Amino acid sequence: MFEQKIKELGIEVPEAPKPLAAYIPVIRTGNLVLTAGQLPMQDGELKYKGKTGFDVTTDQAQEAAKMCALNCLSVIKSEIGSLDLIKRIVKLAVFVNSADGFTDQPKVANGASEFIVQIFGDSGKHVRAAVGVNELPIDAAVEIEMIVEV
Repeated sequence: MFEQKIKELGIEVPEAPKPLAAYIPVIRTGNLVLTAGQLPMQDGELKYKGKTGFDVTTDQAQEAAKMCALNCLSVIKSEIGSLDLIKRIVKLAVFVNSADGFTDQPKVANGASEFIVQIFGDSGKHVRAAVGVNELPIDAAVEIEMIVEV
């Protein structure tokens, strides 16, 4: 059902990105699966770099957020085998590398939230934090953590 929806949208879930440091990318505890922060990486390359509102536009940061969400799904799939086992998306924590005075973090986070609801429908409606930060690892524009119930 969710795997099919992703295919219908013309999206391919990539292979799970490798961690950049000493942590694991995903952990399951009971019926929850939690991801480490995922960056807008594609084929091992950072696609969106710098401060949103200076180096990166809001629209580009929304695309970065979508890419981060897809990478979250990829590490979740690596843990549980199929995205069809997801009961609901519980929470997104969205961190936006923000230029001074940039306050549209919720708009950036919508890039991920709307993407998730597009795939999971009502099961994709989630709670969320959209936080502006001064820096992110390797100067990524966005980083996202996800919690799902399986």
